[in-house]
Amino acid sequence: MSAPVLRHPDRLFIGGAWVEAHSGRQIEIVSPDTEQVVARVAEADETDMDRAVAAARKAFDEGPWQWMPPAERVAAMGRLVEALRKREPEIAAAWTQQMGGLTAIAPYLTGRGTQNLQEAIDLGGTFPFITKVESKASPVAYVVHEPVGVVAAIAPWNVPYMIMAAKLAPALLSGCTIIIKPSPETPLEAYIIAECAEEAGLPAGVINLVPGHREASDHLVCNPGVDKVSFTGSTVAGKRIGSVCGSRIARCTLELGGKSAAVILDDFSAEETAKVLAGAITLVSGQVCAMLTRAIVPRRRHDEIAHAIAAEMKKVRVGHSDDASVNMGPLAMQRQLDRVESYIEKGQKEGADLVTGGGRPAHLNRGYFFEPTLFANVSNDMTIAREEIFGPVLSLIPCDDVDDAIRIANDSNYGLNGSVLTHDADAAWKVARRVRTGNVGQNGMRSDFSLPFGGYKQSGIGREGGSQGLMHYLETKTILLDGAPAELA
Repeated sequence: MSAPVLRHPDRLFIGGAWVEAHSGRQIEIVSPDTEQVVARVAEADETDMDRAVAAARKAFDEGPWQWMPPAERVAAMGRLVEALRKREPEIAAAWTQQMGGLTAIAPYLTGRGTQNLQEAIDLGGTFPFITKVESKASPVAYVVHEPVGVVAAIAPWNVPYMIMAAKLAPALLSGCTIIIKPSPETPLEAYIIAECAEEAGLPAGVINLVPGHREASDHLVCNPGVDKVSFTGSTVAGKRIGSVCGSRIARCTLELGGKSAAVILDDFSAEETAKVLAGAITLVSGQVCAMLTRAIVPRRRHDEIAHAIAAEMKKVRVGHSDDASVNMGPLAMQRQLDRVESYIEKGQKEGADLVTGGGRPAHLNRGYFFEPTLFANVSNDMTIAREEIFGPVLSLIPCDDVDDAIRIANDSNYGLNGSVLTHDADAAWKVARRVRTGNVGQNGMRSDFSLPFGGYKQSGIGREGGSQGLMHYLETKTILLDGAPAELA
């Protein structure tokens, strides 16, 4: 896998140029496999954030991007996709290097990120940006969808390229200009996006890159020149962003945390359940917002299922992310490891049964590695059942019947994802309709990012993906005329 080679890691990309960071500081990127610094990039401070907003504002208010016919924007996006495709091996390697994602799945996630852009291109050929409609108030009427303006896109560290691309795609298609603010732990993919935007000849200021820490990010969100914030990350940060945007009626899309439940029905065997849930919880070391972290099982089958899941977890090989023989790599950083360990302690103190895992693998004395972990006999009011752990920790919660399982699933501040484990599609449909969550899959953690994705309750506001996701980057205008304009006649 090709290591990423950045042309300007010591610069920021603002207004179509690679510029020095005002702070003069750099962000160090630490490998979770080795705990060693593997790269450095420029750090944007508050002054840099304001520069980026000014550049994006100028490009939107004065530049050609928003006024281009959609076909021209689509053509430019096609050039961007072409440039990104060439560098997908570097993007995949960057993910592994920065957050310890397995090399085995890195190409898929990278390709999925670029596909987000391609799907926006495909949508651009059919989306009705201007629609002539009937009106009782005017001889000629149009409903027009116009870009919302300057977008601040803030992506998390777990799957940074795929998630940033999911924000970039509708922003570009709609005619918005965008400021991409990657996580300071995983900025390398965003640098490659900026380099590819320059190669593709996108107008100056349409895409701007400013990696920075929390204070600078908050300053970006507070800048009145930002018309919309698209954020994926923690619910705590999302509440802050939502309050800031609400104070000035700015638009926001928030894809936040989850505590997603898998409801196991009686026709699904313990062995099948174990394979599905152990396979899910170890994906990206459990660091996925849509992760199935609560398994709600019939009380009479609880012990049998616990035994089967524990046996399956013990088969999981934990090791370095570039080792093709391992099934799970490290957690992304020291603070994440500390967080997971703190929840293990809370689970035990509150009376849950630690069945397997709960510590660092004995054979790995360096790196942020953790064992797949199962808690059984968990009550839904325990901390480990209420709060997002963001690690390979599964809670097994007994229930009395299907109605009780749905009650438990819905008894959460979150509502991002869910699953129904059954071979009966009718039964899966009935449960899925009653669970208050934005995405439900039968027999596993299923996602289709060409369709709308987002959450109920404190899992977020708005959706990403498909035409529904595009609408969050558009304003709707009604135009009433005495006659048809020449350009539309």
